[in-house]
This record gives sequence, structure tokens and C-alpha cells, in this order.
Amino acid sequence: MNLIACVDNNWGIGYKGRLLIDIPEDKRLFKELTLGKVVVGGRKTMESFPGGTTLENRTNMILTHKQDYSYYDAVIVHSVEEAIEELGYYDEEDIFVIGGEEIYRKFLPYCTKAYITKVDFTYSADAHMVNLDKDPEWEMTMDSDEYTYYDMCYEFTVYERVSK
Repeated sequence: MNLIACVDNNWGIGYKGRLLIDIPEDKRLFKELTLGKVVVGGRKTMESFPGGTTLENRTNMILTHKQDYSYYDAVIVHSVEEAIEELGYYDEEDIFVIGGEEIYRKFLPYCTKAYITKVDFTYSADAHMVNLDKDPEWEMTMDSDEYTYYDMCYEFTVYERVSK
């Protein structure tokens, strides 16, 4: 199972229900990696996407505590255990955990690879991802060149679990 996120210097991922920054190349990579795959996210994350619907050409799975919840064509699950059972029908390499904070924390133990866009800036964030640089179970296995978007520097990285 994979995880994909865009983080700032403190591994912040969002503020007041929104992403910290919108980088076109990060969006392109997200689309390229997840198209035709399974994306797993929380209710608030899924509802925040432009267009107010599920992500096209992907199997969308939403984890929510709301028992009577439905959202377009999404697969709705109410626990991590239920999600893991449903995800058993898919190839692990085709599953991407897309957030938010609570979903990242709950699914990190099941992930073996993380695609992280690192933005060289510290935002005011109220949602954070686990800092994989400080987690001994993870190591960075790929680090791109540095790119810029206006005056913002960022890089694409891949982390892999070294022990599972």
C-alpha cells in the first residue's frame, strides 16, 4: 500500500481543511500515480476536492464514522479493519492513501511506500503527517532535483519501509 502527500518543513499538510499550497507539478504527479488506482481518504478530504465529487477514473474509498453516509460512487467504510478487508480485493501497489491527518496515521502501519512532495517552507498548519525522516522504520530512497514554483522550492521524494 502507498501513501501520497505534500508536506512543509514541519510535515504540515493542511490548515482549516485546505491544502497548504497548490503546486501544479504536484497535482500532475498525484494524478499520474493514482489514475486507475484505488484512493483511500477521509470524508473531509474527499469532500474538499474540486468539483464536489469523487476523483475520476479511480476507485474512491472513504473512511467515515457516519453510518448513513454516501458520496457519489465511493466505497464507504466505517473502520480501518473494514477498509483493509475491502482493499484485499486490490493489488497493494494500486492502493494510495491520500489523507487527511487521521487517515495517514491510521494507515501508515499498512503502507510500504510513501510519495512525499516536500516544500521548503514552514506554513501555519493545523494538520500534520508523521515525520518519516524521524521514523526509523522509513528511509528516503529517491530524492528529485529541486524545483521552483514562483518563489517556492520543492522536491519529490520516495520513502520506503525498511522493516515491516
